[in-house]
Amino acid sequence: MEWKNALATIGLVLLCFFGIPLHLDTNTQNDTTELFDDFIKKFNKSYVNNTAEYKHRLSMFKESLKRIEEMNKLKPHNSSATYGLTKFSDMSPDEFLQVHLQPGLNNRVLMQKLLSPKHNTHTSKKRVVKRAVLPDKVDWRDKKIVTPVKNQKNCGACWAFSTVETTESMYALKTGKLESLSVQQVIDCAGNGNKGCDGGDTCSVLEWMKSQGIHLNPEKSYPLTWVNGVCPLKSPSSGVQIADYACYMFTDQEDLMLTLLAEHGPLVAAVNAINWQNYVSGTIQFHCEGGPASVNHAVQIVGYDKTAVVPHYIVRNSWGLDFGDKGYLYVAIGGDICGITTEVSAVDVV
Repeated sequence: MEWKNALATIGLVLLCFFGIPLHLDTNTQNDTTELFDDFIKKFNKSYVNNTAEYKHRLSMFKESLKRIEEMNKLKPHNSSATYGLTKFSDMSPDEFLQVHLQPGLNNRVLMQKLLSPKHNTHTSKKRVVKRAVLPDKVDWRDKKIVTPVKNQKNCGACWAFSTVETTESMYALKTGKLESLSVQQVIDCAGNGNKGCDGGDTCSVLEWMKSQGIHLNPEKSYPLTWVNGVCPLKSPSSGVQIADYACYMFTDQEDLMLTLLAEHGPLVAAVNAINWQNYVSGTIQFHCEGGPASVNHAVQIVGYDKTAVVPHYIVRNSWGLDFGDKGYLYVAIGGDICGITTEVSAVDVV
């Protein structure tokens, strides 16, 4: 039976390095431990063999393998999402939520809806009008208005990353100048209920930026520290400013969301990312609940592709280049997958 053991080991290694979904025999303790040790090396984990942390992480890793297998069972074809081992696969879902997502974002979004039931009246921006004909594919990266993928690390400021990234894109679209702006300035200074690395909301930070006339510094002059800092006493007198913004809820109106993407530019969106923990590639169609009560993360949407086997949004994340497709992932159009229509923001700059 040595050949069976050899095949099992090869299969497990493939899962680790290429995210290939397999049927795993959870009783193969030696193979799982070997795979875990390869995982530690690949992702430069710091825990040492046989310590309490090692044993805890190994236990979480085994649970991830089970979830990966279950999530891949619904994969109908090669374009659908594939789940495999990522740098987050040694965490429980709750720990992943607490460390890399925003467990309280859903409450913030629900409160925004209570305060503004129409949720698109934050500004004077005109109502989005559906167009009869839209491009089959839009990718704003092709227009050179999207900055490189960032990494928020353990700082829960996805709300600041996605908002600043979209401001960068809209500034580049207007002026032709693509420049990384300071996420750290927003983390340190944003009011209106935002709490830096401890969470925030994209609509409320846009309101703060506009109402206060905030000038965003270049990132090079106010670099990331990934921790909450002290806001400078003197506000910058120059930099990129928000001229207008609007927050929308596009549930059951994704044609309007596509119109806004095509005609206006990249967007900010709140999403439910709890099951992105082990995402490797392809388009997410399942395992991703929608609705205001489920959102826990914020991203930038940089386009869509209706010509794909599974028509999808092109989503830029803030978990570094070593996540997904070089920092990007794809969410199916239709059905509010991952809550992607729940809170969508468009930005204009001065």
